Amino acid sequence: MASMASVLLLAATLAGCSGTTGNGIAEEARNPGQVRWTAGDGLAATYPIGQRGEPVRLTGTTLDGKPWSMADQAGEVVVLNVWSSTCNPCKTEMPALQQIWTDLQARKQPVRFIGVNRFDSVESAMADVRTFGLTYPSLANDGGRALLALQGQASALPTTLILDRTGRIAAKYGGAIEASTLRALIKEAVTEDG
Repeated sequence: MASMASVLLLAATLAGCSGTTGNGIAEEARNPGQVRWTAGDGLAATYPIGQRGEPVRLTGTTLDGKPWSMADQAGEVVVLNVWSSTCNPCKTEMPALQQIWTDLQARKQPVRFIGVNRFDSVESAMADVRTFGLTYPSLANDGGRALLALQGQASALPTTLILDRTGRIAAKYGGAIEASTLRALIKEAVTEDG
């Protein structure tokens, strides 16, 4: 079986929703709520250690009003999931995300989850958190500014990024991710050297 460290092309079982790309994220931060969606690509990619960019410098406020920062996650693998309550593929993957989070916490794995809500009011986002029983935190929508910290890697909804222990993007999946794919990407990041 080929290593997950090579570029993977995986078909998603459900198409994702996509926002703007390229400079569109910066435009969204300047003009929140002015984004139209198109179908996402449902593809994944992993990046070898030597080809990863700078660490992600994400900060924000969680849906329950607490400050959150990547700097506080040093030494942990971070699963970052960009979602919206208006995105059906986002809702499709929420049970798997919650189950994996619960399993990892029970096994005391060095992994943290953070959702990044895109577009929704706190009330709308919290309704989905309650409906799906999500126990990992999510950052409140900040008009797109948090997305700027994600180095242009989160234009589709949903998007899941796996950040290595130094905060660099080790893997990306655009679209609703399957549990087996997410577990494999997390395992690769947890067990890698470097």
